[in-house]
Amino acid sequence: MAKHGIRVNALSFAVACAVSVAAGNPDAAASQQARGQQTRTDPAAAGRGSTAASAVRPDYIIGPDDVLTIVFWRDKDMSGDVVVRPDGKISVPLLREIEAAGSTPEQLRARLVEAATRYLEEPDATVVVKEIRSRNVFITGNVAKPGTYPLTTGMKVLQCIALAGGVLEYADTKNIVVIRNESGRQQYHKFNYNDVIRQKRTEQNRELKPGDTIVVP
Repeated sequence: MAKHGIRVNALSFAVACAVSVAAGNPDAAASQQARGQQTRTDPAAAGRGSTAASAVRPDYIIGPDDVLTIVFWRDKDMSGDVVVRPDGKISVPLLREIEAAGSTPEQLRARLVEAATRYLEEPDATVVVKEIRSRNVFITGNVAKPGTYPLTTGMKVLQCIALAGGVLEYADTKNIVVIRNESGRQQYHKFNYNDVIRQKRTEQNRELKPGDTIVVP
């Protein structure tokens, strides 16, 4: 019983010391509370006045079908997610239609702020590219994983074939074709896989553009 009483007294003493330290050091308690609040900071407030979009480069060009998050500081009615329409425009409450395709997030942000000055006092907007849907390439035919792939900066034909798991055993690797829409017309560019991997005629390994289709016969 005596030993049990000693353990209880020791525990009580430790609790009392902890309470005393917290009471005597309010700055530490406030610091801990601030750290807890920091994890709950409103992301809209954190990104206020910036181009935002950490997932994309600052020079990223917005295209049709991209999903954007528009945030107007202190104006929830004009904020929200929008999809860039096939005609390149977005619809924003009060501002109606704004041209988005062909602009960087910063250029679009400036355009939104300029349009909002007619309705808001000192408008402050943020543009975030939430989902990239306009920059895709397609690969079909005798590859391990045909399908749609997001186009990363500088991706070339050989890289896309590698992403698709490589060519299959019976693929006609000498007559691969890259189909590209140029000025409304389809252009066909040959790609000889065998030459490129042997470092011959490497100019065939062209940089891909959004909408390109690689056909591996």
